[in-house]
Formats: sequence, C-alpha cells, structure tokens
Amino acid sequence: MFFEGQKLKQVFDRAKRERFGIIASNVVFDSQIRGIVQGYEAQKSDGLLQMSAGAVKYAAGNTKSLEAGAQLISSMIKIISSQYKNSGVGLHIDHATPNYFDFVVYCIENNLVSSVMIDASKEEFEENIRISAEVVKVAHKYGVLVEGEIGYIKGAEDEIVSDTELYTKPEEALEYVQRTNVDLFAASVGTNHGVTKGAKVTLKLDLIKEIDELLIKNNVERGIVLHGASGLTAKQQIDAIKNGVVKINKDTRYQMEFAQTVQKYWEVEKDSIAKPNNMSDDDYFPDKKRFDPRKWIVQSENAMQNAVEELVQITGSAGKSILL
Repeated sequence: MFFEGQKLKQVFDRAKRERFGIIASNVVFDSQIRGIVQGYEAQKSDGLLQMSAGAVKYAAGNTKSLEAGAQLISSMIKIISSQYKNSGVGLHIDHATPNYFDFVVYCIENNLVSSVMIDASKEEFEENIRISAEVVKVAHKYGVLVEGEIGYIKGAEDEIVSDTELYTKPEEALEYVQRTNVDLFAASVGTNHGVTKGAKVTLKLDLIKEIDELLIKNNVERGIVLHGASGLTAKQQIDAIKNGVVKINKDTRYQMEFAQTVQKYWEVEKDSIAKPNNMSDDDYFPDKKRFDPRKWIVQSENAMQNAVEELVQITGSAGKSILL
C-alpha cells in the first residue's frame, strides 16, 4: 500500500515511541522498487522509498525532465505497492538542495510524494532556517512531511558531495527544529556517504542521544535521521535507534547487491552471449534462455529483497506495519 504523508507520520511516530527504525531505500528504476517493496512486504514492515534529483533525471531519459522522472518513479511505486496489504511505503525526495525548490513544490502539489528533504545545510544557519521553513509551509498545507538537516556528511551520494564533515551542534538542532517545525531531523554524527565500513566509522552515539534528549526536554521531540548508513554494522544501527534514530537511509548497499549479483551471473553465463575462444563461429549459437534480461535482473531483485529483509530485522521494524 502507498502511504500519503499523514499515514507516514503514524509510521514514524510509532517507530519513535517503540524505538525501532524504518529503512529508507533510494531507488531509480523498477527492478529496485520491486525487490525492495517485496522485502518490506515479506517482513510485514513499513518502509520509505527515496528519489534523488539525479535518480529523477535518469528515470526521465535523455530529456532529464525532473517532472517526468518524478511522475514515472511515483507511479511505479504506487502501482507496485498497491498489490500488497501487509506493509506500506511512502515516497521521499532525498537531499533536495535549494536550487530544486520549485521541483519540490511541484512534487508536493501534484501528490507525487509523502515526504521531502530540504537540504540547505551548506547555507548559513539563518538562511537554512528560512528556506526550510518555507518548504514546511508549503508541504504541511498538503499533509506532506519535511526532513531538514544541519551539518554535512562527508562523501558522495548522487549530486551531494562533501570533502569535509561538520558535526551537528545540539543547541543549533533545537533552534532549527523550533523555528522550522520540520517533522524529521537529519544529524551529522559521523556517518559517510558512499562505500564505507562500519568498523572504520566513528559513530557519535552520545551526540545522537544528546540531540534527542534536548528536543524531548523542550517539547519538540522529532525522529532523527541517519544518512550514509549503508556500511554500518548491525550493532551501530541498533544503538543509534536506541538513542533516537527512526529513519536509516540506504542506497549504496542496494547498488552493491545489484552489481555483485549481475557480475556473478555473467562470470558463469558469459558464453550465452559471447562466443568462447575455442569455438568456431559456425558452431556457436547465443542462448536466449540465459541472456534474456529477465533471467539475470530478477536475481538482482532477489538480492535487494534479501538485503531489505535483513535490514528490517536489524532495525526491529519487521512485523510492525501499522496495517497489521
């Protein structure tokens, strides 16, 4: 089932109350959507699918039309998720920088998304607040949730690139939430975008806890978002949830699952489309039963589904859909 913004709010409110995490999965094309949605359904877990500006441009093809790409991704998610009754998913715009303000408004006004992230973290603090509050004003009119961020995360994720890391200051987090009224708050606490290994990441769990407790103390409790989480260990994710995190973003993990599965398939089945060196042209015939894209793409879908199932078990959302 597809969740509009207010249903998604129920998902995050429950996750925060019961201290479990929701896996937010970046997608680009239908194979990812199928595999990931099926993973949520198999585990009876709600989830969130995310589209970046780069993903939207890719989906549109050569035109790189933001509007067309967003319509396509949103439609695929709504149609695929409508088949399932034991889990629900929303659609989120990930890391929309201020230059995509008009695109964010378009998606909100055309009922394409459940939530949006305005990432004005590279702006001065006051400008970040101004821009974020403007997005909240538009989004809340349509029942759409808003995620905002202070600080920045090192690494590269689609069009978001940072060579440095700036940790979130708790007192600024409080002021930002109070003045913008964002529904979710993304904190920079030591994770990295891109390919990382959790054992080499210094995750500042005390900083997550300090931000969470400060927001609660001042009656503006919010779910905290963990970006750049693909390489984190199970324990790191569980501990982050205990300290206030409700949304854990995953992107690189799915890309790796897809690529590794395809590579493994073609290492074994390459003779189905490429003639072996010891065979003549007359004797060789390509094998359609093996090079048919549906034969190898479905294996990647299964790999991504398995990844989602593993992740929702780690974060504790399995069996906790609000639809049950």
